[in-house]
Amino acid sequence: MRVSVFVGTSLDGFIARENGSLDFLELATDEDYGYQAFLKSVDAVILGRKTYETVLAYPEWPYGDRPVVVMSTTLHDARGPEGSRCEIMNRTPTEVLSQLDHRGARHVYVDGGLTIQRFLRDGLVHDLTINRCPVLLGAGVPLFGSLFRDVRLQHVWTRTFPSGFVQSEYRVLP
Repeated sequence: MRVSVFVGTSLDGFIARENGSLDFLELATDEDYGYQAFLKSVDAVILGRKTYETVLAYPEWPYGDRPVVVMSTTLHDARGPEGSRCEIMNRTPTEVLSQLDHRGARHVYVDGGLTIQRFLRDGLVHDLTINRCPVLLGAGVPLFGSLFRDVRLQHVWTRTFPSGFVQSEYRVLP
């Protein structure tokens, strides 16, 4: 099973402000950055609790009818909008992937700062697409946290957008 990350950050590596706001990403204008094509390639989505709660407030549920697993130790019920398929799992990343594999998932999208960090620490991420926004926040929720070992990456490609965003894809090396 392939595990991918597709995430937006400030230039200094924060995925949200300290209060959880993503307002700085509004600089993205109307460009898609390849997100819809990426989303079409995934069978399931794994979110952290904070990301799930943030996405619930969006005007539209971005995941359609794809299964969405919310990794949480505090939530007991995941109620997405009408037609969504959400569930809570209080398990390790390996156990969550095993469940999704058993259900036939072949490509999984992982989102949420702590959740991404857990999957990276466990060596489960295959590729990362990082969209860097041309803004420095100085503080906030970091994309990357402490690791037990180096995570070696191979640069695949980088492209720029008129909005000033820079998107890079990396393959995680074994």
